[in-house]
Amino acid sequence: MTALWVRAFLTLFVVIDPIGLAPIFISLANQRPIEEQAQIARRAVLVAAAILFVFTLVGSFLLRYLGISIEAFQVAAGILLFKIALDMVFVQLERETPEEAQEAQQREDISVFPLAIPLIAGPGTLASILILVNEADDHNWGLFIVLTIALLVLAIAYLVLRFSSYLAKVLGQTGINVVTRVFGVLLCALAVQYIADGSVAIIQVALKP
Repeated sequence: MTALWVRAFLTLFVVIDPIGLAPIFISLANQRPIEEQAQIARRAVLVAAAILFVFTLVGSFLLRYLGISIEAFQVAAGILLFKIALDMVFVQLERETPEEAQEAQQREDISVFPLAIPLIAGPGTLASILILVNEADDHNWGLFIVLTIALLVLAIAYLVLRFSSYLAKVLGQTGINVVTRVFGVLLCALAVQYIADGSVAIIQVALKP
């Protein structure tokens, strides 16, 4: 069970990448009053938590309804996470299209879009939490563990957003880039593991008489 706690924390922390959110949040909200920045950070994390909670509960049902096996989803998630990881390694921090970024700059409320989704509860996060929930079926209180870890990582993300300006001053852009690259390398390894595990499971199913 301890392994699930650690795996869930490392997976969600690396995928959400709270440290990497700091410069994006600063670019979107640095012209706003401190009180408003705090409200935006709090609302973004609460919305992201609601999205992750709902997806945790209905994600498996949705896959079954669409006829998608968890193994196929795991391979697809691994490929998606590998792309995200490469962007992190090369510090291409844009998690949205240029059109979405331009719209975000013009929006009065940026908490739901683009902060909650796709920056916090993005495709990589949704895919990872669904795989973790599937792995948690083999553990007592597995779903509770995954949800608790998700809330913990979201709380860390809130603190990073709330104090992003201070963090940027301490680490600087270079420091943030170094942390993001390290997380990117870890996420690359995790993505490859997802692809390998899913592929092996698919082959085993295909070879069954």
